[in-house]
Amino acid sequence: MKRLFLAVLTLVGGYAHSQTLGNLTVEKIMRDPKWMGIAPENIRWSDDSKKVYFNWNPENIDQNATYYIEVPNTKPIKLGNEEVRLLPSTEGDFNKDRTQKVYEKNGDLFVLNTKTGVAARLTNTVEAESYPKFGSNDAKVLFVRSNNLYAFDLRSSNLTQLTNFVDKLEAAKPKPNDQDKWLKEDQLGLFDVLKEKEKKQQAADTERKAAQPMRPKAIPLNGSQLTDVEASPDGRFITYVLFKRAEGAHSAIVPNYVTTSGYTEDIPNRTKVGAPQGTVEAFVYDTQRDSAYAISTLEIPGIKDIPEYLKDYPKQLDERSKLNADRKVIVGMPLWSEDGRNAVVTVTAQDNKDRWIMKLDPVNGKLRLLDRQHDDAWIGGPGVSYYSANIGWINNNELYYQSEASGYSHISVVNVSSGAKRQLTSGKWEVQSLRLSNDKKTLYFSANMEHPGITHFYSIPVTGGTPLKLTSMKGGNEVSVSPDEKWLAIRYSYSNKPWELYLQPNKTGAKAVQVTNSTTAEFNSYAWREPEMVTFKNRYGTDVYARLYQPKTPHPSRPAVVFVHGAGYLQNVHYWWSTYFREYMFNNLLADNGYTVLDVDYTGSSGYGRDFRTGIYRHMGGKDLTDQVDGVKMLVEKYEVNPQHVGLYGGSYGGFITLMAMFTQPDVFASGAALRSVTDWAHYNHGYTSNILNEPYTDPKAYEQSSPINFAQGLKGNLLMLHGVVDQNVNFQDIVRLNQRLIELHKENWWLALYPVEDHGFVQPSSWTDEYKRIFKLFEDTLKK
Repeated sequence: MKRLFLAVLTLVGGYAHSQTLGNLTVEKIMRDPKWMGIAPENIRWSDDSKKVYFNWNPENIDQNATYYIEVPNTKPIKLGNEEVRLLPSTEGDFNKDRTQKVYEKNGDLFVLNTKTGVAARLTNTVEAESYPKFGSNDAKVLFVRSNNLYAFDLRSSNLTQLTNFVDKLEAAKPKPNDQDKWLKEDQLGLFDVLKEKEKKQQAADTERKAAQPMRPKAIPLNGSQLTDVEASPDGRFITYVLFKRAEGAHSAIVPNYVTTSGYTEDIPNRTKVGAPQGTVEAFVYDTQRDSAYAISTLEIPGIKDIPEYLKDYPKQLDERSKLNADRKVIVGMPLWSEDGRNAVVTVTAQDNKDRWIMKLDPVNGKLRLLDRQHDDAWIGGPGVSYYSANIGWINNNELYYQSEASGYSHISVVNVSSGAKRQLTSGKWEVQSLRLSNDKKTLYFSANMEHPGITHFYSIPVTGGTPLKLTSMKGGNEVSVSPDEKWLAIRYSYSNKPWELYLQPNKTGAKAVQVTNSTTAEFNSYAWREPEMVTFKNRYGTDVYARLYQPKTPHPSRPAVVFVHGAGYLQNVHYWWSTYFREYMFNNLLADNGYTVLDVDYTGSSGYGRDFRTGIYRHMGGKDLTDQVDGVKMLVEKYEVNPQHVGLYGGSYGGFITLMAMFTQPDVFASGAALRSVTDWAHYNHGYTSNILNEPYTDPKAYEQSSPINFAQGLKGNLLMLHGVVDQNVNFQDIVRLNQRLIELHKENWWLALYPVEDHGFVQPSSWTDEYKRIFKLFEDTLKK
């Protein structure tokens, strides 16, 4: 009977796995991640705060299912498909007393009674409605349909169209010339029948116009794309943005060779950095005056500033100075105070070297400065950049926001009337998420206050004071506050323990109770390492954090491998479960086989403040690479690693660093595996690259010193390159161009493995397995001699 029970346990949801992992192999750890167990995700609360919903897959079936717990009970209950279909959307807008929520689901609008849980349907249309919100003191629901703004009156059920955006205005009838005017007057003077007919026509036209209801002004788009339509609380002012695509911008294509049709198919792709950029212009439509006008950017301080880097290019500097042109900017959607008397917009320079917070006067479209953050490199950091800015109203006169002005992303408050500012948090740590409490007296935020690699959840009064820590588990805490703010749903993990769901009362010192147990017996059977957190001084005197995996029994050759995380601006040296979980397991495998493994948060990584973030400006492959070299120096001096037996590997940005290391530091790294690597930054996308390196034709020096293809002559060691053929992020063309360069340079000891069905993030377990078998073989063959 015991044997039968064990046999049943090895088949969970039809997915077979053994009960013990045994010795690690690439084939074992690169399987479909279901073998590990699927962590809970997409944590959200019911609007009455009685339930926590989450996606989970403890049965290892094909797709994740929806589960919930009934607070304070922590037993997960699975929902059926029909029950999931009937759930209200977790998105939406609450009325002032939070008794109702309006939301969109499947293109229709609903109003939910948050006390009874009953939702009333507002629309059932073929055309989709979107972006619903309450307006006019909660008496109306405003929403967008077919690019126009509408108002639904909840009391009368009247539907009113507030805007009339059209592709273009109808052509006006041509005005009569002098000859036509004379002929008409002559005809009317000669013939009474024509005179009487003209009189009746004019009377009919006057009567018809008087009978027509008031309609909103027709506003032509003239080929521009309409975005960010927003109404003031009283509905008088409507703001919108027009985006006009640039002409002459060429887009790349990605050939797809393995297709169901049997033919090679082209996948349309992105432009390259430096391509012409579209223009953005923001407008106000005053419904009271039936008038539309542009928001003026002339009053923005520094609008004509010239970037600091142009001092390296005197001719360009002289031309820009003479031109004296305004920089292109993006004006964001206004944030209106609850009483509708104040509106604020964030404005971002298209070169991303300035972020302004401006007060908008909707009557004339003029702006007044509240805060300016400038960076000679680029604006960024958690809660700061245009697409992730944390900003909102505390009351009708005070605004909270995040800024890196102090060197770290912190919370500040500005009075929009007086302009007075105060910083609520400070220190060498970052605020990573931010939200205001329902009563608008408290700000909740997550931060790495205790250690760069530990996140906790805090609260602080909007008036300032000492932050109160609400979570206690060391590691990563992703917190969702219940709508009534009495509970915290916490997704928690540790460096060697994947994410699980916990429930905790919203008060300091409260105990978090575990809800889910997701990892399989097979995963748990191996003693996964808790990487040692180490720091070292780089050559510039900056503290650099790293994860260290030490072998129990080092190989006699004392080899070491450096893992380089991707993205550049990403943190991987932390106490929570890594998004690079496959690489984490591979690093365990390397350590089991006698390697010392180092994982460095190099210059440019997130979590360490502005100066660390921008330390790679105009030179990728500079400090970010020398940090790896300085880390190897530490391994040699402190951990007895053989300097002749050091390799490295990484993907995307990590692949780029690997190439730069193999080409420019050949005496430090004997072997390298570069996955989905950027080989020439002039061929990457605009948004990411132009922030760091400006544009190829305005700052060619930055591209010359940052692109591996320019240093391929320096290759001496063993280089393995691996790339997905249908990579739509770092195009396959990148690695092909480098291969041609290596051929022309007559280089040896390099190999390319290509993966025909893989995009940038590999999906197929067979591809992951093949990739890492090759990487492991490279290190085994070259670092243990």
